[in-house]
Amino acid sequence: MKKYFNWKYTSKCLFFCLLLIANAITSSVYAQKTVERWNVFELELKCKVKGNPFQDVTLEGVFANGSHSTKVYGFYDGNNVFRVRFMPDKQGKWTYIIKSNIRSLNKKGSFICTAPIQGNHGRVRVVDKTHFEYDDGTPFYPFGTTCYAWLHQPKQLMYQTIKTLSEGYFNKIRMCIFPKSYDWNKNEPIYYPYRGKPLKNWDYSCFNPVFFQNIEKQIKILDSLGIQADLIIFHPYDRWGFSSMGRENDERYLKYILARFSAYKNVWWSLANEYDFIKSKKKDDWKYYLSFIKKNDPYNHLRSIHYGMAMFDYKDSDITHLSLQMQNTDEGQKLLDLYEKPVIFDECRYEGNLPYEWGDITAKEMVNKFWVGICRGAFVTHGETYLINDLNKRPQDSDEIMWWSKGGVLHGESPERIKFLRKIIESSPGQLSPCLMLTRWLYPAISHNDDYFLLYFGNVQPVQQLIDLPSDKKYGVDIIDAWNMTITHVTGEFSGKSLVVLPGKSMIALRITRIAN
Repeated sequence: MKKYFNWKYTSKCLFFCLLLIANAITSSVYAQKTVERWNVFELELKCKVKGNPFQDVTLEGVFANGSHSTKVYGFYDGNNVFRVRFMPDKQGKWTYIIKSNIRSLNKKGSFICTAPIQGNHGRVRVVDKTHFEYDDGTPFYPFGTTCYAWLHQPKQLMYQTIKTLSEGYFNKIRMCIFPKSYDWNKNEPIYYPYRGKPLKNWDYSCFNPVFFQNIEKQIKILDSLGIQADLIIFHPYDRWGFSSMGRENDERYLKYILARFSAYKNVWWSLANEYDFIKSKKKDDWKYYLSFIKKNDPYNHLRSIHYGMAMFDYKDSDITHLSLQMQNTDEGQKLLDLYEKPVIFDECRYEGNLPYEWGDITAKEMVNKFWVGICRGAFVTHGETYLINDLNKRPQDSDEIMWWSKGGVLHGESPERIKFLRKIIESSPGQLSPCLMLTRWLYPAISHNDDYFLLYFGNVQPVQQLIDLPSDKKYGVDIIDAWNMTITHVTGEFSGKSLVVLPGKSMIALRITRIAN
């Protein structure tokens, strides 16, 4: 038998078999075969590389459906895993080519994009200059809340926040990617975005994947609840140095979060919270970063920037909508006319009892701000700042859990009434715009063509109102009590100049709906 045994040949075969096995271990691939339209297709590539995988490896993919193609960037997710994410916006067969400077990461493949299931409407985008709608044409009316640092709290508190959000008060939430350091928010985050230790030099070339995995997990949960994740990219309330990393590190960070998060359909980009309080960056930096996001986001998610004192130039073409810090929501229509973009009063003061004027308004005033802003054609964001337990502690020493900072539970009376308003607006027949015919009364009013009107009287208390409706159409009238959350139908049909008797108290609205012939 020995003369037929070629040890040299057998050794060579054994070597190549072992090499194939090794390659299978170090460069294996996982990819979905089907994915729902506007959901995330993910390619997982396992490969052990030398050096810094965040910095030394290039990874990008081109996805094609017929003549339509999209280029995306991949990213390193730790533990020898690279990922490429893509959100298909067309049904049918998609092919992809993955290219890298690491040969074993080069891949080709395909998958089938299936029809979206009920509740999947795609991304939110701007339409008709001043309105929002989903990709499938469904109108979107943002009813937001602010919860800056909830992503960086202990898991049990994060779960409690999600449970509160599942009650359906809001469909958008403003939240910081980086941890926040401010009064009533002095605890260290559960994870840090970079390798290193607090108060020491961070390695800005090495991200901490666990930090970002936590955020995308919450983004996915929010999506399942129908909530838009308005991600605040930079903010000034920082004791770790993340607000002043320099342009090179800022760009690396932007590219990383774009690669990780942009394939999720419910993502919005808020470049900064109170950008003008970040002294390490100038106006040109903000304009550059807005342009960078627009250029490198293959899905053109909504983009804005929030200010503290100095309003940003919202006419900038890289900004899709206004994100305002402004108390007077009655300015909504004026700003719509000036900027011809959707207007969101993202910070109009908070319901609460703080010793600061920005966090001490009543629930009634918060609800009133919502009604006034929406009936001027704009949108309003909620926030809550109740100090309940640490009354004898200074703000910087308190561990109080407030919704505005850490999440948890809501204590105020406005959320249920905001939810009530949300149901009214979402049940309207279509997009609502300021109504010129009704605003001559000076009261905020919106309409959908001549089929639907919503008029709000605010803090005044008339006992009757003469309404001037089209004389060739008939309408039904409902009296809405915004605070007590009641809707009372008025007997009869109305046309032309008609007198409506009112309750004679504040926070009353009229809903006027055309009666089909």
